[in-house]
Amino acid sequence: MLRYLDAGESHGKGIACIIEGMPGGLPLTASYIEDELGRRRLGYGRGARMGLEQDRVEVISGIRAGRTLGSPITLLVLNAEFDGWREVMAVEGEVRVEAVTAPRPGHADLAGALKYGTRDIRDILERASARETVGRVCAGSVAKRLLEELGVEVYSHVLEVGGVGVGPSTDFPSIEDLREADSDDMRCLDAEASREMRREVDKARESGDSLGGLFQVVVHGLPAGLGSHVHWDRRLDARLAAAVMGIQAVKGVEIGDGFELARMRGSRAADEILYDPGRGFYRSSNHGGGIEGGMSNGELLLIRAAMKPIPTLANPLRSVDIVTREVVGAAVERADVCAVAAAAVIAESCVAFVLADAIMEKTGGDSLEEIATRYQAMVERQSRF
Repeated sequence: MLRYLDAGESHGKGIACIIEGMPGGLPLTASYIEDELGRRRLGYGRGARMGLEQDRVEVISGIRAGRTLGSPITLLVLNAEFDGWREVMAVEGEVRVEAVTAPRPGHADLAGALKYGTRDIRDILERASARETVGRVCAGSVAKRLLEELGVEVYSHVLEVGGVGVGPSTDFPSIEDLREADSDDMRCLDAEASREMRREVDKARESGDSLGGLFQVVVHGLPAGLGSHVHWDRRLDARLAAAVMGIQAVKGVEIGDGFELARMRGSRAADEILYDPGRGFYRSSNHGGGIEGGMSNGELLLIRAAMKPIPTLANPLRSVDIVTREVVGAAVERADVCAVAAAAVIAESCVAFVLADAIMEKTGGDSLEEIATRYQAMVERQSRF
């Protein structure tokens, strides 16, 4: 029902995003999208580029008088540093700069060079860069706007950085706490853990290293019945996992208790079903993270992801020059020391887009009014079940 395509390189002219299938009549402004892009730049341990990029959004199509038209939405975000990279990223003619030939371990550099047969790794690293996630946040912010109209809220917070984790009190954070996550430098809800995380980031920076960590996406207000059990590619958990795993440096995704469920007995791992006349059906626990049989079950949707340390290092690891075959230090590109907080924000957008698509799939409709009416009817029908 919904799809998007983004394009652009890290130091090219900009990042463009085209979103198709968004209903007409949705209140939407460029400033709303810019606010989400601003959140993508948050986090202690980010690199210098975050202070340079302002991520201003130019709306090319699909919005008129502050409302979507139902036609494709085209968004453009210019890269602030493009003028200084015109020669490097020249669209025509010969590029008169030295080729990048020392692939960085852990990046797309060597695999991409082998795939496309290029002797200049910049052909690969410019698009493989996490700058590309600007397009995903653009698309996800539009999806978030739709979800908000339906009472669905998507949040995230950081659980662990550099081996420093939060206390058990953050396992099921309140919506009020989640709304305040951005006020912390690490986007962490445990103040003491946040302070220790920052100390670890400082140590890594001083030694020319980097840190990864864990983050969680929490979705409030999601009804039961989104997704499907009938085919593998329609299962909501599969779609969400793919979307979050697609974020650069994410190497693991869990729904609910995830891998910990493998260590439990079935009597504990399953969430018992209870009923209350005022609440309807509900679960005694939420080990499943709000999804059963590939469908949302009405509980909090909980997604946890593991992000590896960014492999671009100030003290580069060994590599092999793809032209000379000599052992060299890997190429050094400007990078963050820690970007877990930002990855969590990007994951919000990825999750929001999947959920908006699942709702559109369930309700149908070309206008916000149609969708909202059908969505409310679905929720009311479930409450009377």
